[in-house]
Amino acid sequence: MKKLKFLLAMLLFVAFFGVSEVSALEINLFDWAFNIDGTLYEASNSDPLPGNINASGFDLLSGLGTITITSAGAGSHSVIAFFDHEIDEETNTFFNEFGSTVGAPAAGQSWEIDEPGYKYGDIYDNFTVGALDNSNGVPSSAPEDVSMALGWNFILGAGETAYLNLLLSTTAPTSGFYLVQTDPDSQASLYFSSTLDIRSSSVPEPGLLFLLVTGLAGLFGFRRFQL
Repeated sequence: MKKLKFLLAMLLFVAFFGVSEVSALEINLFDWAFNIDGTLYEASNSDPLPGNINASGFDLLSGLGTITITSAGAGSHSVIAFFDHEIDEETNTFFNEFGSTVGAPAAGQSWEIDEPGYKYGDIYDNFTVGALDNSNGVPSSAPEDVSMALGWNFILGAGETAYLNLLLSTTAPTSGFYLVQTDPDSQASLYFSSTLDIRSSSVPEPGLLFLLVTGLAGLFGFRRFQL
């Protein structure tokens, strides 16, 4: 009976502290920056976000959520987003983490995972000049401080608008290419993905076009009846 009571007590202990450890997961955003067509917006300079960056669905403290960047104007465009997150820094430091990738980049998409530049990484230099090197400088075999960047190069025609959606989450995407930052001690990961949607504003949507045509036809028929 004593052994049974002891076993039950241990199970309750493990269950309690197991749940507590999961609920104590803490992700913080240490640094962020955007390079939009060569213009830099940096947290380190306290730069305000321009009007074409919608961060209403993004938490600047945790660095989790969604950001939409809008680009317009015919010609070539480049957009790069850089983030430096820390996972459970107070519990197990910030230099025990590593990066990885899942899937294959889309046409025009670039990426980089690296130490943010305080020791050896060149990710921020590459971000600044708009040329990510599509490499992982912090693999699981060499954990360090992890930062990540994703970029897109695209060309817009007359009347086209690009919507670049960034997603940073603790839930892995179900498809597409994405970056992963992992804290092995916390057994937690952060996922960074992005999508590019280019739309034309010069051609009405099918539903709107149908209403316009039927409306004109009705007006023409009404005028003939009047005559």
